Parts: sequence; structure tokens; C-alpha cells
Amino acid sequence: MRSPRTQRAVPSQKHGQPVTSSDATPVTIVVDDARKVSGLLLAPPRARACYLFAHGAGAGMTHPFMAAVAAGLEDREIATLRYQFPYMEQRPRRPDPPKLAHATVRAAAAEAGRLMPGLPLIAGGKSFGGRMTSQAQAASPLPGVRGLAFLGFPLHPAKRPSDERAMHLSDVHVPMLFLQGTRDELADMQLLISVTQRLGEGASLHLFQEADHSFHVPARSGRKDADIRSEMLDIFVEWMLKVISGGPAGWHA
Repeated sequence: MRSPRTQRAVPSQKHGQPVTSSDATPVTIVVDDARKVSGLLLAPPRARACYLFAHGAGAGMTHPFMAAVAAGLEDREIATLRYQFPYMEQRPRRPDPPKLAHATVRAAAAEAGRLMPGLPLIAGGKSFGGRMTSQAQAASPLPGVRGLAFLGFPLHPAKRPSDERAMHLSDVHVPMLFLQGTRDELADMQLLISVTQRLGEGASLHLFQEADHSFHVPARSGRKDADIRSEMLDIFVEWMLKVISGGPAGWHA
């Protein structure tokens, strides 16, 4: 079965143009007998891997950050499957309970394998989506997943430093990549560094100076959000290719 091809309506944001979700192919993901969720597949013709990309708690898969990351990965020959959690399809609602969120992650991973058989799969996402993915992986390995990548891991609620949310990561037995801003209010830097060091060589941490939880940087930094995102995606893809080739992808800060 050939991988689905997408029709690109506009250039990617990397080249200074807006990115829209209409650039991607809509898919339907069956979670269970009672639930289906929407997904968006963006697959370049010569994709080297696929990123299973879950959204954060407050914004769905069509958020500009999600679309820009997907387009940036496509430019780097990496496919993405973005998808909604059930609560986001039925707004306004609070995030799904973990059991349902984990089932959604698992269903999305299975759908990615069906749509792009044989393509290496990396899973994770933005904030809440990344944490639900890691919890699902810790409970039982996701089908076809070779590693996890977090775009802003939510280590704790704002102004309530704790590493309790990271306890399950010791049960994850694939490489993990943490991409984190140094101004992230949901991840105390010293706590996060300690967590990743405890996880050992299988965990990599890359910090982005002055970036917050949304990877926004203030004007005083002399950099733009797009600069941070481009650097982040370059690091992400370099790590991803090492993981799928079986090479070392160890700790870094």
C-alpha cells in the first residue's frame, strides 16, 4: 500500500507564507465502538519517518503552532499525523481522563502504521499530548513506536514545582527527546535536568534560551519565534534519524 500523498495549497511557513490545515489529508481514527476522532496526515513523497503529533490541553491539531511544526517537518522529509483527543472534538469540555486519552494515542499509532506501513514512527506531542503519549507508552509499548519526542513537557502546573508527573517515564524503554524553553512555567529547569539525568542515556534534553512553554521568545532576545522553531526542528530531525538508524541519541543540555 502506498503512503497517502498530500496536496500542498501554499508554501510552508518556513518560506514566509501561512500554513493551513487544508494542506493535509483528513483521516478518521477509530478509538473504540463509541468514539472516532479526526486526524490530519501531512506526508512528503519521500518521508523518512512519521511523527505522531498530539496537541496540547487548550488547543487542537489545527493550532498555528501545530500546523507550522508539521509543515517544517514536511520540509525536512518527515511525515506527521496530527489528531484530536475526544474532548477537543466536543468543545467546550475539560481534557479527557487518562484512560481515554491513552486509548486515543494507541488508536492513532495504529492508524499511522496502517496509513504508512513500514515507516519508522516517533510519537509525542505538545504539552498535554506528549504527556498522555508517554503515559500510554509506559503502560504498554505503542505499536511501531521507536522513540518519544516532547515539545514542551508539562512537568508540573505553573508555580507548583514538582517532578511527580515524570515518575512514569522510568517505565518508558525507548529513547526520549525533551525540547524545552528556559522560561517554561510548566517545567522548572533544575527539576527537568534532574529528571532527564536520572533517566540515563536514553533521554536527551535540549534547552532553548528565553523560550516559554509555547516556544515564544521576547523581542529583547534578538530572535524570532520562527528562528527557535527552525532550530528546534533541526535538532528534532537529527535526533530522530539517529534513533531510527539505531545510533546513540543520548543526553544533552
